[in-house]
Amino acid sequence: MSRKMLIDGEVGNSTVEEAQYDFDLFVIGAGSGGVRAARTSAGFGAKVAICELPFHPISSEVIGGVGGTCVIRGCVPKKILVYGASFRGEFEDAKNFGWELREPIEFNWKKLLHNKTQEIIRLNGIYKRLLSSSGVTMLEGEGKVIDSHGVELTQPDGAKRQYSAKHILIATGSRAQRPSIPGQELAITSDEALSLDEFPKRVVILGAGYIAVEFASIWRGMGATVDLFYRKALPLRGFDDEMRTVVARNLEGRGIKLHPERNLTELIKTEDGIRVLTDHGEELVADAVLFATGRASNTKRLNLEAVGVELDKTGAVKVDEYSRTTVPSIWAVGDVTNRMNLTPVALMEGTCFSKTVFGGQPSKPDYNHIPCAVFCIPPLSVVGLSEQQAIEQANGDILVFTSTFTPMKNTISGRQEKSVMKLVVDSETDKVIGASMCGPDAPEIMQGIAVALKCGATKEQFDSTVGIHPSAAEEFVTMRSVTRRVSAGSKPKTNL
Repeated sequence: MSRKMLIDGEVGNSTVEEAQYDFDLFVIGAGSGGVRAARTSAGFGAKVAICELPFHPISSEVIGGVGGTCVIRGCVPKKILVYGASFRGEFEDAKNFGWELREPIEFNWKKLLHNKTQEIIRLNGIYKRLLSSSGVTMLEGEGKVIDSHGVELTQPDGAKRQYSAKHILIATGSRAQRPSIPGQELAITSDEALSLDEFPKRVVILGAGYIAVEFASIWRGMGATVDLFYRKALPLRGFDDEMRTVVARNLEGRGIKLHPERNLTELIKTEDGIRVLTDHGEELVADAVLFATGRASNTKRLNLEAVGVELDKTGAVKVDEYSRTTVPSIWAVGDVTNRMNLTPVALMEGTCFSKTVFGGQPSKPDYNHIPCAVFCIPPLSVVGLSEQQAIEQANGDILVFTSTFTPMKNTISGRQEKSVMKLVVDSETDKVIGASMCGPDAPEIMQGIAVALKCGATKEQFDSTVGIHPSAAEEFVTMRSVTRRVSAGSKPKTNL
């Protein structure tokens, strides 16, 4: 059903021009950002539709499902596997705490996989109900833009329907990329890794970002032999160099074989598995090879450039500070814009979009002090600037405070693994501008630290805060001695 609407001009202004549309907003993509934008826009009184491909819980071939990458084939299922993998270390540590465990302790991959899938199905249903209860029209199928106010939907049965909308929001996320090497079809991506029929006992992973180190921890924790190959000297490029070193040491300590400054050159199928060749003449045989070499924005099938929406050289949608594209009626949020590819950021962008377009509150996403975590075992979590970023951006000297200690639990279990914490402070303002931690419960602790940084907390305020004893978190308020003072603009001695 159509009705008369007003076409918005620039953000914060309006021009009066009557037109008829099926919807005030049509969202293409029902991931985190798209669902949040649809629901909040409907809450402001907009008539909203959202489209998404159908969800196939057993297949990783179709990129679909309400909830998007995070819920269906990303954060949530991955964290479930991390929980499963963590028990190996817990069983080992339990012995010195008096627990007599009968050997052998066996791991049932298929049982974990089944329970993981059931949880994803449950969450998919919750997301659908959230949309329905918000008054959003849910349409199944693949959407593409046909003009500045038009969307064509290809339904699962192949039938096509067209809809008009005052505003169109692109929220189609991203997809895993594969490096172009001979035999690449033998490898899997994180999509398939979450649903393998058989547990791989020998794994080779190419990559050094979130996905690579997390799956290395997952598979090793479940008992597989894991070889991790990456092009730099350390994993997790873009994170604090000191914390990257800690993560690498912990991965090795957990039995993962690291191959820095190495690349894969060819994969060959054999009777014994997949033969893996490297650029240094090495050969390995694996049951599974995981490519964790980055993701690309899902824009190829959207017809965006044909209607005037500009993409960058990677295929991501170009947007302004309000998430508006080069076509005034078309917007984009989430990974498809390749700004900061985190689920909570997509949620923030979706909320800001709704406030701007339908709430009468022009809102720009704030990318400062966004915490994040890498769920390797043990995890790494950070907020604010790394030491290297602080040196580049600050005007005055940088004060670095660090603490390296053996967690109380490890002193009894005998595990040779230390926790490391770090605060980066602007010497002129005394503000804490960066914090990081690698160790048990790091993400849970860092969420609270993020609130402090968002509020502009100073080191003096950290120092005057009473700690919780005994806890690891109290180290953040008891670091009194400066580890080092670094002049702004100086170049750290690193080649990472």
